[in-house]
Formats: sequence, structure tokens, C-alpha cells
Amino acid sequence: MTKGLTLTPTRRTVLAGMGAATAASFFPGYTNAQSSEPIRLGFQLHRTGIGAAYGRWYERTATAALARMNAAGGIGGRPVEILFEDDGTDPARGAEVFGKLATQSNCDLVFGALFSHVVIGTAPRAAELKVPYLVCSEGHHVASGMLNRWTLQPGITDVKSQVQAMAPFVTSNLGKKVTMIFPDFAFGHDHRDYFTAACTAQGGEVIAQIAIPPTETSFTRYFPQIPAETEVIYHVMVGPAVLTFVKELGEFYGSGARPQLFGFIDSLEAVDINSAGLEFLDGSHFWEAHPRYKQADASEAETAYRAAVGVDDNGASVGDAADVATYSHMFSVWETLSVIKAGMEAAGYTGAADRQKLVEAIEAMTGFEEGEDHPQGAKTFNGKTHQAFGIQNITKVEGGRLVVAHTASVEDGMYPDEVDYTSQNF
Repeated sequence: MTKGLTLTPTRRTVLAGMGAATAASFFPGYTNAQSSEPIRLGFQLHRTGIGAAYGRWYERTATAALARMNAAGGIGGRPVEILFEDDGTDPARGAEVFGKLATQSNCDLVFGALFSHVVIGTAPRAAELKVPYLVCSEGHHVASGMLNRWTLQPGITDVKSQVQAMAPFVTSNLGKKVTMIFPDFAFGHDHRDYFTAACTAQGGEVIAQIAIPPTETSFTRYFPQIPAETEVIYHVMVGPAVLTFVKELGEFYGSGARPQLFGFIDSLEAVDINSAGLEFLDGSHFWEAHPRYKQADASEAETAYRAAVGVDDNGASVGDAADVATYSHMFSVWETLSVIKAGMEAAGYTGAADRQKLVEAIEAMTGFEEGEDHPQGAKTFNGKTHQAFGIQNITKVEGGRLVVAHTASVEDGMYPDEVDYTSQNF
């Protein structure tokens, strides 16, 4: 069974388990489809660069979702292949990769990108080539109207929605005077802008904003900027130095009094919370879209999803407890692939000539039920803004685990439309 097609920058092509030329012959159930030609999906992968930890797990999730999809008959009776290309987590390279997948590799669409600056740098190329671009990012750039009709975000919520849903808990339970620490690029700027507004709306105040370059490797020199009257430190950090960031924050405060900590799990994605030096996190809170630790009330769909992607109950790779997943983000790949399947089948997709019909079919969707296609939870989809809205979780560090303390509803994160892409030309 095909696990996916991989194209590396060296042009080496590998189809896991078989040769690409014979892929369709391994799917006898596809003979009733209008065409046995595989549907080819391009995946813009952060295999290297500051997004590499996410990229590794995004690829693993995509491969698992693909295997499940093909075992169930593919899309419209046709087998599906995914071609992975490394974008280096770089905007310019991202646009090049998109063009390569769309034109040289003849992919029907491209999906997968997470980092905001890559999405923003790539989206104009999608519009130029008129190829659907389904991003697995979190920036508000899609729903803000910054991008274009060919770019959609149906499998994960955006920062504006997340922080709007989180702010009431933070100001009511942790404190009202907040210092924010965030990465100095588009994703971090979304946190800066939208949490500041949401905090103010709840009667709180952001008294300091500390922007840190996402490639920074040491953070101690930034912490003296935290005002003494700070009641809550709101932190969201990304990149390979996240463990260093959290450790150095703990060292800065030592065993003495410190503000309450509210972090986005981005600051600890792919990091074991039981790592030496992180003991000070006990009792602190994190935002998680998809809780890393399997909760007592986990659904059957959640259990099936963990098994499919090879993640244990603690959020690590089965067989390697040190290999911690980027669990709160990678579900977006699985769920976006489910949307692609539903959209293509609704559009009667047969090939590149139907790309516009595919976008229109997704725009006509209104939501997704929780289940094996959408294990993170039910979602509302706004076809005008091309943005999904879902539940948000706040977890608390208790005894070396992340335990859900509060779940915000889909409605808690909804906001007025800022764009109507359906009124724009293709």
C-alpha cells in the first residue's frame, strides 16, 4: 500500500513500499473510477529550517492519513499520492517549491505549510498559477483578507480565534497585568495584536511586549525587560531553541516568587515537559488545540488517530518516549486531507480543469463533525473567510502531565468577517 511519494531537492523520488509507475495497479478497487490515474497532492514541507520539528511530524501524519485514505478507496475511486518537497521554512523557497509541485510535478493542489511567513510568501504564487493552496498554519493572514481566493485554512483555527477564546480564562484566573513574549515575525505579531485586544476587552492590560527573533538561541538577556508588576507571563516561542527558552525562563526566576505562566504549547512542542530544568512549570497553564496527553474522556476517534500516527498516551512516538510529537498542530494535516477528499468528491473533481470547482465546493462547506476524519473536534467552516473555527483547550501541568482544565467552545473563538473571498474573482 502506498505511503506517499517523496521528492527531495536532489530529485531522488521514492514511493514508500513500491515504484511510482506501478502505484495504481496496487489498488484493484479503483477500476470503477472515471480514471485510474492517481490524484497527486503536493505537500510544502518544513523538513529543514526552524520548522523542522513540525515538518517531521507533519510528514508522518500525512503519510498515515494517506494510507488510511487509500485503504478506504482513495478520492472518488482514485488512488492518491503525496509528493513532499522541503521549503526550508523559508518564504522565497516556499514559493519556488509551490511552483515546482504545481507545474513540474503536475500536482492537483498543494497543502501542508505551517509557518506564517512561508504561507504569506507563497500565497501570491498560488493565485498566479490558479492552484488551490490549503495551509495548515495558524496565522490570521487567511481570514484577515491578506491573501487570495486560492488559499484556504480549513483544518485548523487561527491565532485571533485562539486568543479570543483564551483571554477570559487568563484574566479571570491568572491575573490582569500581562507581559507577552513572542517571536518577532508574522505569527508572533498576530499574538501580540490579537491577544492585546482580547485582554483589554476582558478588563486586563498588556503592560509589556517582548519580541524575540525566531532564530535566537539564548534568551536570558530579554527577561530583565519583564516589569516587576507583571502578574502573568504570556509566552509563545517557536524554533529549535524552545527548550532553552523555557529552561532559561525558569533559571531567571529561580525558586523565588514569579508571575503566573500562561504559554502556548508552541513553546514546548516536541519537548518532553519532564525534561530536567522544567520542574518550575508545574502548576502553569498552556493552550493546546489537541491535548498531547490522552485525556480520560478521549473519544474513539482520538484513540484511532493516535494509533494511526504512532503516538502513545503521553504524546510521544510509540517505542521511543524521547521522540515527542508536535501533537497540538499536526492534526491539521490529517483533517485538511479529509477536507480535500470531501471537496474533490463534492466537486466531481477529474483534473486540473476542476480546480476552481474544488475551491467553490470547499467554500460551500459549513462545518465538520468530530470523528475519524476530524479527531481534534467538531468545527465550523466559514466559506467567505476560508477559515475553520474549533474548540480550544487550556491544560495545566500536574505531576508531569498536561491535564485539560478548560475547554472553550467553537463559539468562544468566532469573530465578525473581515473579508468575503467568494466575492473575489479567481
